[in-house]
Amino acid sequence: MGSGRRPGRVARALASLAVPAVVLAGCQGGDGGGADRSPFTGERVADPSAPVLAVKVDNVPAARPPTGLERADIVYVEQVEAGLTRLVAVYSSDLPPSVGPVRSARESDLELLRQFGEPALAYSGAQSKLVPVLEDSPVHLLPPGEAPEAYSRDRERPAPHNMYLDPGAALEAAPDGVGGAGDIGFRFGAAPKGGRPDAGETVRFPNAAVSFTWSGEEDRWLVSMDGRAATTSGGDRLGAPTVVVQRVAIRDSRFGDRGGNITPYSETTGSGEATVLRGGRAYEARWSRPAAEDGTEFTTPQGDPVDFAEGPVWVVLAPAR
Repeated sequence: MGSGRRPGRVARALASLAVPAVVLAGCQGGDGGGADRSPFTGERVADPSAPVLAVKVDNVPAARPPTGLERADIVYVEQVEAGLTRLVAVYSSDLPPSVGPVRSARESDLELLRQFGEPALAYSGAQSKLVPVLEDSPVHLLPPGEAPEAYSRDRERPAPHNMYLDPGAALEAAPDGVGGAGDIGFRFGAAPKGGRPDAGETVRFPNAAVSFTWSGEEDRWLVSMDGRAATTSGGDRLGAPTVVVQRVAIRDSRFGDRGGNITPYSETTGSGEATVLRGGRAYEARWSRPAAEDGTEFTTPQGDPVDFAEGPVWVVLAPAR
């Protein structure tokens, strides 16, 4: 996984597509994907509208290293109780055999995921008062009770940081109607003009930090969590060609945990500031998402789309400044 562009997946997709080279060349850049490209990564894939599965992934030190994040199309970093962070990994183009550790859902996940239409959501549980809210949403819920064959425990790791998901089995257990990948506002193409050289960026939460360091050799941003290199359970360094620091309002939700900590709610509708990292440069941008059903657009101060580099995208839902 050295490049972060997952060449094996692209090669498999190309092998399955009998499309003349001249047609492929005409599908690149400046749009939400193209007929044979993922709207989430801009890469050529066998099925650009495959079902969307979001997985809540633990991110406290005891849960590291994670499994399966290197094959996610999009990874969101969100603030949770006690100023820590949790991840929402979004899969469509490529399903790994295992993802985890899987943890519980939050109210703000529902707003975040509405831009994906009616995706499936895999999670380990939720606070009892939140369950009716989850059940009233259009998201297809896949906790262990709904897909028992898709979950397993790693007995060599301590609970609750040891539950893992088989994404393929989860989607097989999902009810009919799980939505496929579609345009969520991402655009892919040549780098915007301007920007500033940026060798690294750190986003700080009350009790956590996530950092991105540019690697010209690997042509991607390498991820660190709380000052340590973030790797997968297989030993590969996590990273992505494009990172978005999306500044959002983070307020108290109606819910809390057993320790009395109030659950934060990250507001992902509306508009605000953002920084897009690609190619060793940082581009100041604005994000806009008028309603939960809309995608999130990222534009320059002049209103032009900020195109991402092809490949996985990490989005940090950072506290507004």
